[in-house]
Amino acid sequence: MSINDPLDPSRIRRVLVTKLRHHGDVLLASPVLGALKRHLPEAEIDALVYQETREMLAGHPALSRLHGIRRKATLSEEWRLYRTLRDRGFDLLVHLTSSTRGAWLARLLRPVLSVGPVHGGKFYRNSFTHLYRNVRGNRRHTVENNLDALRRIGIHITEEDKPLLLATDAGTEQAVDAHLQRLGLNSGRFILLHPTSRWLFKCWPEEKVAALAARLSERGYSLLLSGAPDKIEMEMLARIQARIPRSTPSLAGQLTLKQLAALIARARLFIGVDSAPMHIAAAVGTPVVTLFGPSGEIDWGPWRVPSRIITSDHTCRPCGMDGCGGGKRSECLETIPVEHVLAAVLELLEQPR
Repeated sequence: MSINDPLDPSRIRRVLVTKLRHHGDVLLASPVLGALKRHLPEAEIDALVYQETREMLAGHPALSRLHGIRRKATLSEEWRLYRTLRDRGFDLLVHLTSSTRGAWLARLLRPVLSVGPVHGGKFYRNSFTHLYRNVRGNRRHTVENNLDALRRIGIHITEEDKPLLLATDAGTEQAVDAHLQRLGLNSGRFILLHPTSRWLFKCWPEEKVAALAARLSERGYSLLLSGAPDKIEMEMLARIQARIPRSTPSLAGQLTLKQLAALIARARLFIGVDSAPMHIAAAVGTPVVTLFGPSGEIDWGPWRVPSRIITSDHTCRPCGMDGCGGGKRSECLETIPVEHVLAAVLELLEQPR
C-alpha cells in the first residue's frame, strides 16, 4: 500500500496500538484509539502500555483489550505478553514511540500493516511496512504527531478525532464527591493547585507557589492542593502549605489517578506545570494555567482547552534539558514572577467556561 492508496477496512480485524512512555504521553495517545474506532468501526482495538500507566487508557470506550508490561519485565513476563498478543492475531500495528520493542513486535506478530516513527538503523526501519516522521523542535503538538501515524496509512483525520479522553466510573466519582464534602468544597467553585512533578526541574519555586496561593486566597478564592503519593512531592507540598498564611486543604497522596481526574473535572481552574495532571485537566475540559520551562509548550501544552501558558523570555528555552546544564534547576522557570502567573489566573477566571 502506498501513501495514496486508501486503507481497506475489510483487511483490518484487530489493531494493536503501542505507547510505551510516561503517563502524560499515554494520555496524549488516546485520540488515536478513538480515531481508529471511528474509521475502522468493525475492528477490535487493543493497546499496549507500561503497567503503571494503564489507568490513563483503562475504560476507554474504543478499547477491546488493554495490555500492560513492566518497564523491567522478566523473560517469562515478556514471553507471556508475546503469546497473548500473538493469539490475538493483529492485522495492524500502530507503534507510537521509537522503542525497539515495537520493531520486534512488528517482526514477531507479522501484521498486514505496521507503522512506526522514523528512528534508528536498518533493523528498526525495516521492521515496519510504513514509517512516519515526528515534527520536532517545538513546532507541532504531540497529539498531532501521534495522529500522523494514522495519516501515513491513509486514514484521514478530522476534528472529531482529536479530543483527549480519560474515562472514570461511578465509584470514582462518588469517592471524590465524598472528599469534597468532607472539606466543605463545592464542585466548580474551587481552584486546584498541583505544583509538583516527578521531574523537579519542571517545578516553580515553592515560595512562589505559596505566594500565588496567598494572593488568590486573599481575593476570596477557595483553593485545594493536590500531588502524587511520592515522598519528595509530599514533602514539597508540606513546605508550601506551611508558607501559606491561611489554612489550605490538600488531597495530596490520597487519590488514585482516576480520582485525580474526577477531582480536576470538578475544579473551576487547574494551576500546575508541564506534567501528567496538566494533560488530565485538558482531557476532562478544565481550564488550565501552566508554567513551562525547559520543555516545549507547542509540543506539550494543554490540548484543546481554555488555557494560559506562562514562560520566560530566555532565548535558550525550550532546551529539553533537566535543568540548566543538566543541573536539575531551571532558571527559565525560577525567574517567572508571581505577578505574571496571578494575572493569567485572574484573566482566565473571568472567561465563561
